[in-house]
Amino acid sequence: MSQKEKFALYLTPEMKARLERRYTEDGSRSLTGFIENAINFYLDYLSANNAGMFLPSSVQSYLDGRLDQFEDRMASLLYKQSVELDMGMSVLADCVHLDEEYLRRKRTESVANVKKLNGRIRLEQLAKRAQEQRDGDDGWQD
Repeated sequence: MSQKEKFALYLTPEMKARLERRYTEDGSRSLTGFIENAINFYLDYLSANNAGMFLPSSVQSYLDGRLDQFEDRMASLLYKQSVELDMGMSVLADCVHLDEEYLRRKRTESVANVKKLNGRIRLEQLAKRAQEQRDGDDGWQD
């Protein structure tokens, strides 16, 4: 244990009473230990240079772990979704031969739809829109 240096600490009676009531809450066995913990915490806070960037190391560690789990989960889901999308597009491409102009037009429509709907596209909405377009058509257009 490192050698400690004694010095005078002046506190108001109210502050001293608060310290004496609460120093055991963080597991400290003495007022000195509690005050050292408080000073270390505050020094770390000042080192962070910004109150918004400062978190106790245990909270930071927990958040990092949860974010890593979330990232892994999202990566896994996106991979699975990409595989399914690739399968669907491959089957469609094998069955239907579409020209380049049609595909370019559909991509433009899709980008506009995603922007307009903020990425919340539902199959039911697309089917209803397609049905409305079919109902308005007089017949096949070549």
